[in-house]
Amino acid sequence: MNCDKGFVIWLTGLPAAGKTTLARALKEELQKAGKRVELLDGDEVRRWLSPEAGFTKEDRERHLMRVAYVSRLLARNGVAVIASFVSPYREVRSKVRKIVEEDAKFIEVYVRCPLEVVIERDPKGLYKKALAGEIRNFTGVDDPYEEPLNPEIVVDSSEMDIRDEVFEVMRYLREGHLI
Repeated sequence: MNCDKGFVIWLTGLPAAGKTTLARALKEELQKAGKRVELLDGDEVRRWLSPEAGFTKEDRERHLMRVAYVSRLLARNGVAVIASFVSPYREVRSKVRKIVEEDAKFIEVYVRCPLEVVIERDPKGLYKKALAGEIRNFTGVDDPYEEPLNPEIVVDSSEMDIRDEVFEVMRYLREGHLI
């Protein structure tokens, strides 16, 4: 791989773990490094690619397969893709990896954050609703989150500040000669 090739950074973690915050900061750093960058964020992409999808395992998988394909297309055309999705199931993340790796480097970044911390953060009030039974199939409450077994990078947003998280990802990219 060389610096002209694209790649996919797949951020996974519980809702409110800090994926979007990291994605936005990474986008800025990658642009400073001269990369063409596309940020695919869960809520926005779902609205356009899978407006019919609910949050069952099957709907989530179908949606993420679409995202993986779009990510692969962008990456094989030299774009650095930052995909920020809860993507709670290991099996589905494995399928996403296989799709992307047909044409590009796939980098799984686990944005770790304990459940009690994300419940406390709860910026959209979704955990409160899920815990009250108002939202079904909510990851971390009544739907599982399967932690990655071998992600390329782990950052812990409950212990690291955003600069340190970005540094870890950028270091990985530099060491891999991707930037």
